[in-house]
Amino acid sequence: MPEQTALSPMLFFETVNAFHRSEALKAAIELNLFTAIAEGNETAAAIARACDASERGTRILCDYLTILGFLTKQDSNYKLTPDSAAFLNRHSPAYMGGAIEFLLSPMLAQGFYETAAAVRKGGTVSNDTVAPEHPIWVKFARGMAPLMMPAAQQIAQLIDPQHDKKLRVLDIAAGHGRFGITLAERNPQVEVTALDWAAVLEVAKENAAQAGISERYHTLAGSAFDVDFGTGYDVVLLTNFLHHFDPPTNEALLRKVHAALKEGGRAVTLEFVPNDDRISPPGAAMFSLIMLVGTPAGDAYTYAELERIYANAGFARSEFYPLAPLPHSVVISYK
Repeated sequence: MPEQTALSPMLFFETVNAFHRSEALKAAIELNLFTAIAEGNETAAAIARACDASERGTRILCDYLTILGFLTKQDSNYKLTPDSAAFLNRHSPAYMGGAIEFLLSPMLAQGFYETAAAVRKGGTVSNDTVAPEHPIWVKFARGMAPLMMPAAQQIAQLIDPQHDKKLRVLDIAAGHGRFGITLAERNPQVEVTALDWAAVLEVAKENAAQAGISERYHTLAGSAFDVDFGTGYDVVLLTNFLHHFDPPTNEALLRKVHAALKEGGRAVTLEFVPNDDRISPPGAAMFSLIMLVGTPAGDAYTYAELERIYANAGFARSEFYPLAPLPHSVVISYK
């Protein structure tokens, strides 16, 4: 007889209880627990004093975070893992804790509370994040820049490897602005025009000022579908944007992008790009559900789909660059 695999309810329990993990991490960030440990507080009692929390509650939370892999524990002492030290200590230049303001915001969570209704409808029920001037994008701009820095650095290397070319760059849906800013930081011959909602551009301008490139950082306020881009750009950045819309909408936008580029210019797209099977790699493939519950018609597009969208918009050819180990990929399309 064929050997039978033992049944297990663990996947069900782990998935049903997955919100426990995010809420525990959120609590630790709000309590400054990781920073307290980085400052030398390593016992539950010391961490509790630094975080103005109870010793019992701190011990239980630290044990839970150790089980998850955010901390290590020896005897009664807790320490940060290398990843936690880099990304969750507020003193680290790579601190990412601020991203919870966007990723765990009630506005985004609401879409997931209505997943069954979104499946029935085929799109968001009440949480259209692409609505004009949606306030969620200011939270995105404030919180997500550190998470995007590795991708921004890889994109800059792809576009301008010697950082010695004069480039006019249009950054569509710029958000925090880090993609254009990173190019301009590396190369003093880069001029950036950032396009986004006016409130979001205030954050991008702050980041440009901190980077010391304000004199080469210009802004266009409004919708990418309505604003006149102008012409003569060497590069147009479309980072984490096309997934919000259906293919016909993207094709219409990309025809505008094509017209704005110089001959031989490049459109540079950063996206979660699943394989053709649409179930791998997991990080990219799972993104489709986020678009289902948060947009009317968005999706995570395969490279074949993106290549076709760009070709229909008039681009001559496209190239594909996975950004391992990140969940993103880059598509560079040539006029």
